[in-house]
This record gives sequence, C-alpha cells and structure tokens, in this order.
Amino acid sequence: MPSYLVETFLARGAAGERRARERRARSVAEAMAREGTRVGFEGSIHVPEDEICFFTFEAPSGSEAALVAQRARLEPIRVVEAVPSRKEEQ
Repeated sequence: MPSYLVETFLARGAAGERRARERRARSVAEAMAREGTRVGFEGSIHVPEDEICFFTFEAPSGSEAALVAQRARLEPIRVVEAVPSRKEEQ
C-alpha cells in the first residue's frame, strides 16, 4: 500500500503540540481502519526551522490520507505520495 506525506504548519517551539497531533492521527487512523478504510499512521517529522511538520500515512489513495489528516485536525497544507527507500535498494 502506498505511503502519503501530509504537510502541516507547526511552530518551532510546539513539540508538545506535535505529540498531541500524533495521538490524534493514530487514533483517527485506527478508528477508520475499524470502520473498513485501510489506513495507518506511520509517524511524523518536525522541521522546526521551517515550522513544518510532516505526517506519514499508509493509505490506498491521497484522498484517504487527507481525510485522516482532516479528521485528526492536522490542518493539512498538501498531501503527496511518498516513496520510501528499501534496504535492498541501498
């Protein structure tokens, strides 16, 4: 299943808010999965200098990833497919 990167704004000193957003993202993804939508929360990356936080979701499409982000109140700026490197490719 593809992974999607959800870009959001997050201020420099908002580490506590990041953790709260991660909890919401995980909780919403789990609830949606129980309802039959194949989605999963993979993690986040905060870039404090740019005040950006990326959340990654495994989902069948970008629209499902965007829906998880919206329901988790992440206020997504954009959603794009992410292609991780695999160990065998390195």
